[in-house]
Amino acid sequence: MGLLTEGGSVLRDRIGHAIFSRVAGPDGPDNRARIHGTPGPRWFGPDRPVRRVHGDASMFIGGLAALLLQSLHPLAMAAVAGHSGFRGDPWGRLQRTSTFLAVTTYGTADSAQRAVDRVRAVHETVRGTTADGEEYRASDPRLLCWVHIAETDMFLRAHQRYGARPLDEEGCDAYVADMARIATALGVPDPPADRAGLAERLAAYRGELRATPEARSTARFLLLHPPVPLPARLPYAALAANAVSLLPVWASRALRLPRIPPAESICVRPLGTALTTTIRWALAPTRDTTP
Repeated sequence: MGLLTEGGSVLRDRIGHAIFSRVAGPDGPDNRARIHGTPGPRWFGPDRPVRRVHGDASMFIGGLAALLLQSLHPLAMAAVAGHSGFRGDPWGRLQRTSTFLAVTTYGTADSAQRAVDRVRAVHETVRGTTADGEEYRASDPRLLCWVHIAETDMFLRAHQRYGARPLDEEGCDAYVADMARIATALGVPDPPADRAGLAERLAAYRGELRATPEARSTARFLLLHPPVPLPARLPYAALAANAVSLLPVWASRALRLPRIPPAESICVRPLGTALTTTIRWALAPTRDTTP
């Protein structure tokens, strides 16, 4: 039994290290120690819903779903396609995003503000013109709001479906309010502060959303040609299928992503639950591997 337990621990260590290194990057351990170990006031106390949501394995599915939904705003997609370099360095972009989320969620207030200031400085340099001749600026408050509400909605939906401890209604509203704190710091005017407001704001953007060729190409890249090693292709396929199932039907149709509702309930969602359970096991907090 001891050998079996030791073998399971070694396997978990290997899986956990592989996941953490991909998501957090080579500086992950140092960043983790600094984020969690530096004393000082935080934007969010230990009981806040944002800490529960962002620390759960459901974020792997929610994060991919957020990218797909965000791509449906032509200006947001043009900014990503023209400036982010995500195709050339997708893991680097993921690592920067995950570090930003970790710092603003768990880090000191000073560290969170510095992270926000860096992002705002980058946003000021991102501007251009779409293929249709429409100008865009990453610092545009309306564009910032779309990116914010799309990720807030997908993160929360993923957590409620796959999270270890889904939030109650009050907790869901509190999560949206927590995210509004970060959005305000990033320059989003009057972000929604509860779930009803979030749904209303999402609906208000429908007239601006459409799947451009860049958006559909990005979806194919993220779902069909991910830069993951061969052994990870099957788990990633399960993650991708669940990310698609999380999208509103109109969004998946716009991106031409096939969906079969009976298969989602019978096969896709159980696979998503199994996947997030496995990731949660591999990144168990008791092993000090949480980003």
